[in-house]
Amino acid sequence: MSLNLTILLKFFGPLMSAICHIDDSQLARVPGHGPLILIINHVNILEVPVLYTRIQPRSITGFFAGYHLESPLMRWLLLTLNGIPVQRGTPDRAALREGISRIRSGSIFAIAPEGTRSKDGRLGPGKQGVVTLAQKTGAPILPIVHWGSEHWQDNVVRLRRTPFNIAVGRPFRLDTGGKRVNRHMRQEILDEIMAQMAALLPQEYRGVYADQGSTQSQYLRFTE
Repeated sequence: MSLNLTILLKFFGPLMSAICHIDDSQLARVPGHGPLILIINHVNILEVPVLYTRIQPRSITGFFAGYHLESPLMRWLLLTLNGIPVQRGTPDRAALREGISRIRSGSIFAIAPEGTRSKDGRLGPGKQGVVTLAQKTGAPILPIVHWGSEHWQDNVVRLRRTPFNIAVGRPFRLDTGGKRVNRHMRQEILDEIMAQMAALLPQEYRGVYADQGSTQSQYLRFTE
């Protein structure tokens, strides 16, 4: 672990505990070794430091928007956290190859399938990139969701700690039965993945997947 990363963890760990009341008991279910794609819902900036500091000492990586490189502080922060810059609006094959390489090397790759913040805490539509990563690497996928932090800034002003509830699902791998995966099938797989995330959330946070709790897992094979 680099000195810069050690400094960040020592800073963010206590800071997140001061800002949030974090229920992280289920994070003990995160495997201690091996490649892993960790899928999370994207609500605000808190999930990165909260999860990153509490899943250590596992090596974690993930994509971040390339425009953040324009800020020296954000560049230092995100690269210290082992992030991979990705250019939005066009397929960034170099970033995808780097992500696949890191997963195969045994890292945890954290990705928010929604691709953007929901802000209100409700789950938004997923994007198919997570399916591609899982196909290319064969790595297991572990859903982790959180809720309750959407008003954290107001709580900071009022000197209140924000509840940060975390739920961890069952790990699974993709199994297409040897079929060629076209765009339609990729969307079906994505819907099944997002249904797993939605099922972990309270009903009011399931967003566009509120009615998919009974979705059949045709392409998911659970490992536990």
